[in-house]
Amino acid sequence: MKPITILFMMVLFFQGVVQGQQPTDKKATTETVQLYQNLFRLQKTGTMFGHQDDLAYGHGWVYEEGRSDVKDVCGDYPAVYGWELGHLELGVPYSLDSVHFDKIRDWIKTVYARGGVNTISWHLRNPLTGGTSWDVSSKEVVKSILPGGPKHEVFKEYLDKLADFLLSLKTDDDTFIPVLFRPFHEHTGSWFWWGKNLCTVEEYKALWHFTVNYLQNDKNIHHLLYVYSTDRFKTDEEYLERYPGDQIIDVLGFDLYDRGPDYPEALKNCAATITKMAKQKGKIATVSESGGPIATNTKWWTMVLDVIRPYDLSYFLVWRNPWQPAGHGAFAPYMGSPDSPDFLIFYNDRETLFQQDIAPKNLYK
Repeated sequence: MKPITILFMMVLFFQGVVQGQQPTDKKATTETVQLYQNLFRLQKTGTMFGHQDDLAYGHGWVYEEGRSDVKDVCGDYPAVYGWELGHLELGVPYSLDSVHFDKIRDWIKTVYARGGVNTISWHLRNPLTGGTSWDVSSKEVVKSILPGGPKHEVFKEYLDKLADFLLSLKTDDDTFIPVLFRPFHEHTGSWFWWGKNLCTVEEYKALWHFTVNYLQNDKNIHHLLYVYSTDRFKTDEEYLERYPGDQIIDVLGFDLYDRGPDYPEALKNCAATITKMAKQKGKIATVSESGGPIATNTKWWTMVLDVIRPYDLSYFLVWRNPWQPAGHGAFAPYMGSPDSPDFLIFYNDRETLFQQDIAPKNLYK
């Protein structure tokens, strides 16, 4: 058989495998199905770069139309955009990061129109105490919001406000915009009220199942891909201990910040484990949240690239660049930042994918 024939058959086989991959939501919209299948294809060619709140603000600026710290450095936008919906449940107009929700809605529409990918996190308030997501004063929170619990109706009100926002994510022709939804993240730590020391394994899984069931069946929301996202982990067993199941999870992710010299090895181990597991389960793999000391480690980007290069990761998302630098400073480069030259090497590598790389592929078709 001629090599070209073999290659053609391999392409047909790969396309068949990808087309067989379906979101866990059996009623997922056409665009959501296409995004899911195209993400499978894309992670074979490279890893998309993502940035939290990229269009909203950056180092020393806020709400400047069309601006992006990443674009200021490399001339291109990220491929993946992260958005935060914390405080939406309170019925206020802006998020816990002081970004107006109507602005977030508009930017999600902009990203979709240009062919990018939107992912949403939700640091929701503590329904039992009224405190923040970081209020870990009680181990009864998750139990209290499950069916039969004293705060179950409060949690449903939170979900109703979330659902209203998600259902507003539509184009002018009423097409729902697919979103990667990443709730209850970093649960292998204990700094959020849903963390491992704040609820049982069964309670955490039940929280996931109730949330997904409520959004799909009560609110008729079918344009979400659900992302399960731990903090750093060492073994398959640790990662899967609170995994709510293949039937509701579409993307396997992990969050990992660079907080010391062990970061490259930890990133390598987590990436190797997550990509192996994703292949076994027929899921997408991702580094759902990360960041490092780029102000002092000016070779951080190429270090990350060298570590993740061997692995089929859908995207690598770094956290936000506060317009008034917080304790952590910026997690992405900005105009004149000391890491910018290294980021340009990262950007120009064939393994990293940005907006201009993915736009022609039309991930929603």
